[in-house]
Amino acid sequence: MAIEDAPLDDKAKRMRDLLSSFYAPDPSVAAGSLPKGASLDAINTDSFDADQYMNLLVQRANLEGLLQKHVEMAAEIKNLDTDLQMLVYENYNKFISATDAIKRMKSNIVGMEANMEQLLDKIMSVQSRSDGVNNSLFGKREHIEKLHRTRNLLRKVQFIYDLPARLGKCIKAEAYADAVRFYTGAMPIFKAYGESSFQDCKRASEEAVVTITKNLQGKLFSDSESIQTRAEAAVLLKQLDFPVDGLKVRLFEKLEQSLGGLQVKIWDIADALEESNDEQENDLQLGFAVAHDASVHEFVESVRAYRVIFPDSESQLIKLSEDLITKHFLITEQHMKKRVSTATFLRVLRIIWDDVLLIDQVLPEALLHDYCFKVSQSAIKQYVSSMFSHLLDDVSGAMMKVHPQQNNVVEEQLQVALEAGKNSLLKGSMDLLLGFRQLLEDNLDLLVKLRELITDWVQAGFQQFFEALDTRFLLLSGRIKSSPQDQSLSEGLQSEKISSGLVLVLAQLCVFVEQTAIPRITEEIAASFSSSGARGYEHRPVFHPAEISRVFQSASEKFLHQYINMRTHRISVLLRKRFTTPNWIKHKEPREVHMFVDLFLQELEAVGSEVKQILSQGVRKHRRSESNGSTTSSLSNSLRDDKLRRSNTQRARSQLLETHLAKLFKQKVEIFTKVEFTRESVVTTIIKLGLKSLQEFVRLQTLNRSGFQQIQLDIQFLRTPLKELAEDEAAIDFLLDEVIVGASDRCLDPTPLEPPILDKLIHAKTAETKEQNSSVASPTSQ
Repeated sequence: MAIEDAPLDDKAKRMRDLLSSFYAPDPSVAAGSLPKGASLDAINTDSFDADQYMNLLVQRANLEGLLQKHVEMAAEIKNLDTDLQMLVYENYNKFISATDAIKRMKSNIVGMEANMEQLLDKIMSVQSRSDGVNNSLFGKREHIEKLHRTRNLLRKVQFIYDLPARLGKCIKAEAYADAVRFYTGAMPIFKAYGESSFQDCKRASEEAVVTITKNLQGKLFSDSESIQTRAEAAVLLKQLDFPVDGLKVRLFEKLEQSLGGLQVKIWDIADALEESNDEQENDLQLGFAVAHDASVHEFVESVRAYRVIFPDSESQLIKLSEDLITKHFLITEQHMKKRVSTATFLRVLRIIWDDVLLIDQVLPEALLHDYCFKVSQSAIKQYVSSMFSHLLDDVSGAMMKVHPQQNNVVEEQLQVALEAGKNSLLKGSMDLLLGFRQLLEDNLDLLVKLRELITDWVQAGFQQFFEALDTRFLLLSGRIKSSPQDQSLSEGLQSEKISSGLVLVLAQLCVFVEQTAIPRITEEIAASFSSSGARGYEHRPVFHPAEISRVFQSASEKFLHQYINMRTHRISVLLRKRFTTPNWIKHKEPREVHMFVDLFLQELEAVGSEVKQILSQGVRKHRRSESNGSTTSSLSNSLRDDKLRRSNTQRARSQLLETHLAKLFKQKVEIFTKVEFTRESVVTTIIKLGLKSLQEFVRLQTLNRSGFQQIQLDIQFLRTPLKELAEDEAAIDFLLDEVIVGASDRCLDPTPLEPPILDKLIHAKTAETKEQNSSVASPTSQ
């Protein structure tokens, strides 16, 4: 089939070529000889070929397309004819207008030559008459000019003779400017004729000038005179050729002394406004502002005058102006040692900036605004750091209110301290951010240029604040020693008197920082301080909330374990005294529950009181069902009840055997689990550690039968209150049983008390405890 298809294709191709050649109007088109790139758009080009265009159009378009093209071309030809006709009309109108203008010009020029000749004749006539008037008045004008020169000379001579009297009148009226003007005006005549004709006048004038010079020197160095008056005196002395350059050092010393009061005034204004109430603030602000503006304007006028008096003093004036701004900011940094509100700080910056702008007007060469921009960076950065330091002191001060009192803390004192610490931290941080936001939003040119840097300083400040807060917490807890800069804090907190309640408050406050404070502060920073700052996007800000959260999470766990260790240590000290004091070989028969049980329960009660104020209540877990330790204990107890009926030797031997058998078949009880931030978890952990310590102290002693029975009585009494306090009853039972087992191992004759006797002693102790509690509660209720 493929072989047959090829001839058919060739035949069809030949038929198409024949038809194309027959119906094509041009043989060249049928042969496919149209030039490549031929286009219908070539009709507007210089190389347009009508025949080629028609061939291409007939080849590409059908009959309907050719008719449409014909209509379009006819319309286009008509439009082109209309446009060409309009152009011809417009050019014809322009030619007519030009012809009319040429005709008018030709008619206007015809009479101009005659008019010009008449004007020339009139000018020559005026010139001749003017020459005649000049010739006739020449002699009189020469005589008048001679008389005028004589009159001026006589007036000058009269002025020279009257000069001493005039100078005297000026001295009496203190019109020294007029006196200097008169004398300097007469100096050329005195130089020319002072040794002959006007010798007496010159001598009298010089005596008056000496008096004027002394008076001007007095004004120059008088503190009661204004800067403007002293500057005018210096200018007058300079006009009298007095060597004022020798007075330059003294004048600059006086100017420098006047800056001291100007530096203090800005903080006098700020302090007064800080202490004033709303009613007084407007009056104080107006009064201090007027006084300060007067001082600044006086300094500005001094600078202007000194530039006139001492043209070469520009460098010294620039240095004085820079010293003024530098000392402004140095005094500002000194005031930051105490707490300064943002409004006060902004007011001081505005006063300094206004001073800079005033000085720039008379001393633009100093570029004082650029210098102020550089110097202010240190002051503003220190202000941001000082605000964080005050916040750190506030949080530390709230923690310092926790003091031990009779080995315990006052009721609800820990809760008050915790709430104070939370409030100081969160509210203080929000107030700081509000103040810093005021710095960013203020339109002062100085702060506008520093916005990016302020953003970086705030973020870095929070990072350093939380790092310092972690260190401060470690110092308050006694985990590290105080550094020299924290000496004042260490004086009020001795490491040996650190309250366990304070450590518990620090643990919970660290949790608050991690879970509440850091997210809230991060949101505020993202809302108002989220720009890339001066570091750019390649250098991100140094505030890392995730890192801070990890630090305080770790710190909270450390402080919680430290609290548990401190409380456990107190219990261990109590147990050590209990088991190292008596002679257990010669112990007497038990008559009551030992006193150390009450002390032990009091310690646990103190722990419960502290954790109740600080920690939240968790879900109480009864873990008896989680292991078979309780089953084994009940089995052990039932076995012990059966053994009471046996003889002493058989009872002791059977007890030891069954105890060891119980250990073999008992599942391992999980004693020490992860400590959670709940009351039950902390109390249970302390009880477990206390019982473990009790077990170890028991194993270090050698007991007689009475000693073993005393321990049995004490442990049996502790079962009920400890189970009420702890959440893991199975572990408590296990540890109490371990104490009994350990005591039996260390006993020479492990004969337990009879159950009736044991119950009787426990009931007696229980009744005594209830009676004591009721007697303590009754005075409290009264």
